[in-house]
Amino acid sequence: MSDQAALDHIVIAAPNLAELVDWFAQLTGVVAEPGGRHPTGTQNALVALTIGGHRGRQYIELIGPYADQTAGPLPSKFGIDRLTGPTVQTYAIRVPDIDAGVENARAVGWETGPVGDLSRRTPAGDLLEWRLTRTDEQQHERFELPFLIDWGETPHPGETIGPAIELVEFVRLEPTPERAESLRRELQAVGGGAVEVRVAASPGFALTLRSQSGAIVELLPA
Repeated sequence: MSDQAALDHIVIAAPNLAELVDWFAQLTGVVAEPGGRHPTGTQNALVALTIGGHRGRQYIELIGPYADQTAGPLPSKFGIDRLTGPTVQTYAIRVPDIDAGVENARAVGWETGPVGDLSRRTPAGDLLEWRLTRTDEQQHERFELPFLIDWGETPHPGETIGPAIELVEFVRLEPTPERAESLRRELQAVGGGAVEVRVAASPGFALTLRSQSGAIVELLPA
């Protein structure tokens, strides 16, 4: 097994999932496949990511509140309750050993949060289960560091989702060289190599996609 960390999925969040799916379809020409509901009060839709034209274990997760939620507070997961529109909010990386990854991160001062279990059912009724790190999201408003994930024996969504789009580039942007270098060091502690960190004027994520028609779509920090 490789010691290298790998990009697992990119999270695009919004306060309304149906509007998020429509926004993504208008932007890219790709209609996300319905995913399922989580115990955290969220629901998702998914698009596989190809790299160099090939499918693999990576995808985009469009996530928002339960589609049938009409009242009450929005979920705090991924800062959804603070968003006003679609936002590339964070990402997940797969590591060879999630428990070791947590310890390695802690050794360089990165508190990933504890490892917990999560699950959802697909529209077909299949149960998907995985392990991931959980952070105190009120203290991580910028989500500049990923969460770690381990799918165990569950089939990876990136290999089973129908709709797909090509990933051209995914980069973390930081306004100061010091913070950029700190992020690189923290990511290297869990295997590195998953996402590039660059210095730029505004913090956030730069996501570049290519549709099947060849059109380039760029999502940049506001």
